[in-house]
Amino acid sequence: MLKQQLAQKQQLKLLPQQLMLVKLLEATTVELDERVIQELESNPALEESAGEESNNDADSQDEFGSDQDSGDADLGDYRNEDDIPDYKLIANNRSKDEKKEDIPFSADLTFHEFLQEQVGLRNLTEYERTLVEYIIGNIDNDGYLRRSTDDMSNDLLFQLGQDVGEKELTEAIACVQEFDPPGVCARSLQECLLLQLCREESASKICNVTKVVIERYFEEFARKNYSKIMSELGIGDDVMKQVVHEVLRLNPKPGNAWSTLLEKNKEVVIPDFVVENDNGTLVVTLNDRNHHSLRVNPDYQQMQQQFISEKTSNKNIKEAAHYVKQQIESAEIFIETLNRRNVTLLTTMRAIIELQQPFFLDGNEALLRPMILKDVAEITGYDLSTISRVSNSKYVQTEFGTFPLKYFFSQLVQTESGEEFSVHEVKNVLQNIIGNEDKQHPYSDEKLAELLTKEGFDIARRTVAKYRDQLGLPTAQLRKQL
Repeated sequence: MLKQQLAQKQQLKLLPQQLMLVKLLEATTVELDERVIQELESNPALEESAGEESNNDADSQDEFGSDQDSGDADLGDYRNEDDIPDYKLIANNRSKDEKKEDIPFSADLTFHEFLQEQVGLRNLTEYERTLVEYIIGNIDNDGYLRRSTDDMSNDLLFQLGQDVGEKELTEAIACVQEFDPPGVCARSLQECLLLQLCREESASKICNVTKVVIERYFEEFARKNYSKIMSELGIGDDVMKQVVHEVLRLNPKPGNAWSTLLEKNKEVVIPDFVVENDNGTLVVTLNDRNHHSLRVNPDYQQMQQQFISEKTSNKNIKEAAHYVKQQIESAEIFIETLNRRNVTLLTTMRAIIELQQPFFLDGNEALLRPMILKDVAEITGYDLSTISRVSNSKYVQTEFGTFPLKYFFSQLVQTESGEEFSVHEVKNVLQNIIGNEDKQHPYSDEKLAELLTKEGFDIARRTVAKYRDQLGLPTAQLRKQL
């Protein structure tokens, strides 16, 4: 049985303008550039109002008609056409001073192409060549073969229908291991180092001792348990130091010679804010790339006024009037939202500077005070989610370097005595203690906790270990040096 009934309910729903603001707040400077260009291309009623406008007056008059020839644009020019003219859809996003340069094309070989070239230098059968090329395809960018022969054998069986035994795959791996760079196609760091040592032209005593150390005492060497190695091999400190030097000379990642090609593709960090110290007064500005001078196209505004003044029942004209109105409203909303984004960013950054002023004046990390999103939200009056979006992917340029906004946020650490301090301050002192320790007898985490307590930071050993890991510092055993 069907039954109709009325019901009231509350539902939170974001307006399109609010959704747009959220997306723009999260956008980085580069992403904002792309979004503005996209909006300019999709909305003919939106245009840039840069300084080039005055310089292009003559061109604009030639394109749209000068005052002497036809006066203002006549609505009748558009009534006989179904679509907006092509020239109205073109957005010139280039500055008049911008150089048009072709992007250089890099013809350098990739790491795998370099290995592939060496296959042709080997006297291989067609079957062997297939296996060698398959092995090369499984080598990662570091130069390692991290797949087992069983996995590769199963792949070849199910994908290519070839039943390849472990012996054949091992022979193909051995063939690739003879390629350049030395150490390529190793299945572990130990094998990588041994492959490079075996390619050494000079069979010196140190080279032979190093091979023995890596082959028989690799775990002890990795843990820097040098005393056990010296005792069992009967060698002294001088020989052990030469062995360490020999190993450090080797390349643990044979494929990293091609890393420079990958570095070119990495995104360059562009700061969203610039903070300057003007005789003790901190001045924050947005990056110039955040300032997009946009406006509603005057021709579209004029068209809208003509549509309003000339009431008509013509269906085509009504549709054209509706289209123009939509585009103008969309342009106005985008401009307003963009301005709101910039105001929100500046307000948030000023609050961060207010809370972390000593750091921005001095640049000393120890001066960073504990700060969370709530602290900034209370000053700005914005919601926590807004502060989070602003600080999530933004960077600020200072005279001491460029920092992510996340860098200035840290939790409050409180000792048993009730004293409060910043995590940054603890890490700074911890790094100094480790930096000044005796490398032959480095401090354990327990000893570091004792030394921090003497400095006034009463924290547990496990907390010390966590901060040490976050600083990228290894354990005492791995920091040990001869």
